[in-house]
Order: sequence, then C-alpha cells, then structure tokens
Amino acid sequence: MPAPAPLPPALFVAVAKHWGFSSLRPIQEQAIRASLAGRDSLVVMPTGGGKSLCFQAPAVVRGGLTVVISPLIALMKDQVDNLTRIGVPRSPAR
Repeated sequence: MPAPAPLPPALFVAVAKHWGFSSLRPIQEQAIRASLAGRDSLVVMPTGGGKSLCFQAPAVVRGGLTVVISPLIALMKDQVDNLTRIGVPRSPAR
C-alpha cells in the first residue's frame, strides 16, 4: 500500500499557532487526512485524547463552514469558548 500523501504545511502552521502543538498523534493524522479528503470519519478516543483537533484543525485550514453536532450544550459551550480564546472564528447554533 502506498504511503499516504503528506498533510499540507498550512495545517501544521495552524495547529502550532492556535493549539500550540508541534506534531499530531497518528490517529489525529488519519482523521484529519480523511476530513481534508472529504471523507466521513468516526474518531473514538478517550477524554483528553485530542478528538476536537481532528475536526477543528481541518476547519481552520479549509475555511468556510464546518458543522459540528454535539449532544451536550455544556460541551458545545466549552468548544466555542476555547475557539474564541485561541482566536478561531466560530458561530454557535442551538
């Protein structure tokens, strides 16, 4: 099987700028690669494992609109507050 295409440099710039990370976990790379390729994905990781970055980073790199559905209002608020804190434009809908 051929090696996957490298992720765009703009992704790593955004991850470093907004989230302060210099690298991604392998499962994050897989999920982000799928997102950037327009594929659906299901990411299962423990709390604190970096799931949010899997949809937030591609959204920042692509620009435009990204729809995120969350079952908990408190989680949505935490996500919006964090995006605001790190300077990522967002628009919550309920």
